[in-house]
Amino acid sequence: MTLTERLKEIIIPEIFNPYVIERTAEASRLRQSGIVAAVPGVEVPSGGVAVNMPFWKDLGKGSEVLEIGKALTPKRISAGKDIAVLHTRGSAWNDADLTDTFTGSDPMGAIAQLVAGFWARDEQDMLLATLEGVFASPSMDSSLLDITVDASGNPVTDASSRISRTSLVNAISLMGDAGRNLTGILCHSAVMYDLSNRELLDARVNVGDNNTAPEFERYIGRNIIDDDGCPYNDGVYTTYLFGLGAIGFAAGVPKVPTEVGRDELKGEDTLVNRRHFVLHPRGVKFKGSFEGTTPTNDDLKKGDNWERVYEQKNVRIVAFRHRIGA
Repeated sequence: MTLTERLKEIIIPEIFNPYVIERTAEASRLRQSGIVAAVPGVEVPSGGVAVNMPFWKDLGKGSEVLEIGKALTPKRISAGKDIAVLHTRGSAWNDADLTDTFTGSDPMGAIAQLVAGFWARDEQDMLLATLEGVFASPSMDSSLLDITVDASGNPVTDASSRISRTSLVNAISLMGDAGRNLTGILCHSAVMYDLSNRELLDARVNVGDNNTAPEFERYIGRNIIDDDGCPYNDGVYTTYLFGLGAIGFAAGVPKVPTEVGRDELKGEDTLVNRRHFVLHPRGVKFKGSFEGTTPTNDDLKKGDNWERVYEQKNVRIVAFRHRIGA
């Protein structure tokens, strides 16, 4: 029996597809931390790539004194438009990738675990590419703190440029009274280890109520997710702070999410998995263009493709550039 025949025998799409989706969510520390959350009511289109995410603008401040015979002045309730982009992605695995999965008692589960782990890592790479583009947009300058340069743009290399409790609180303070809503930290592993070496980390916490729920290191009461894909350049690290649901997620359904096949000429058996989804920083619309069907990670990294549409304090993301060390 060929690998293709075995795959067709054990992979039942009606069971496999939702299982991969569920396991991807469980494997993603971003989703488990609450940084990435589902957006209710968003319909992922079957055609086109723009996904409208309308929102009501803030009503502002200022009540009026009630006086007999004087009418109140109505305030305008207006809507804004946040625009996400649809991602259509896929990947394939061949004989060498899948052979070991047939040795256990649950080969479909083993394959689903393999596929889910891939997508969890891929989502994190996409998010980091998105954040690079978002904070390359001038519209997000008020949510970026860079302590590695002075007011004239000259490099700062002394202790004042290092991450510390004070400097991180200063980054949080960019959000003003909304700073308490920043609950998670996404940083390079070197940053986390630096904090650990200086014995600055809080006690680890378990998120969730089952044995598979991930544990998180914590700093200043916030969960840490470490990823070496976080920007690093010539001693300067970029660390991100997030609030719950800062990144919106919505899943679509490809025409053929999963299929198996065989290339007789090459003698290769292949499993293909496809996904349609939205992974979007709430309040920063995608306004750019791209050459392909949907944007690549390089397209996501371009600042010209992003523009903030929420009030600054309502975009629950802050970027912090710093160095490490004592």
